[in-house]
Amino acid sequence: MTIHAQVPEGGEAGLMAPYLETLGLVERLHRLLLDVIKDEFERLGQLEINAVQALLLFNIGEAEVTAGELKSRGYYQGSNVSYNLKKLVEAGYMHHERCEVDRRSVRVRLTDKGIAVRQAVAALFGRHAEVMESKGLIGLSASREVNGHLRRLERFWTDQIRYIY
Repeated sequence: MTIHAQVPEGGEAGLMAPYLETLGLVERLHRLLLDVIKDEFERLGQLEINAVQALLLFNIGEAEVTAGELKSRGYYQGSNVSYNLKKLVEAGYMHHERCEVDRRSVRVRLTDKGIAVRQAVAALFGRHAEVMESKGLIGLSASREVNGHLRRLERFWTDQIRYIY
């Protein structure tokens, strides 16, 4: 869903308009990130996995996690984590095994093939960071400031969810 809402009457004065702009930017940035990853993998000739799956592999890194932990740790934002995990295991990007303590739970970790995808995404992000800094697009202090604002927004939204009930 894309946020294209009009600012309600009287909403121009205050935070409503910039807040809606922030919401739209966050949404578009996530989609653009996936497009950037997709384009990189097309350039590399890596068409076996999609951008969501590549980002998932990047976020898991060296960790060994359960499917539930993927969402709670913020490694995966979608609703179809089981589908993507199944596809990544079938394609040889991830190992999976039943947890010894809780047999209902499955733990996953990257294979060598998954690590190669993670390294490709890390290289892409590294190049981006270098270009942004060298061209003066976003420096270290500005990046930290933006991250601070986004963390506060994340905490605010998290609090809204936790205290509804």
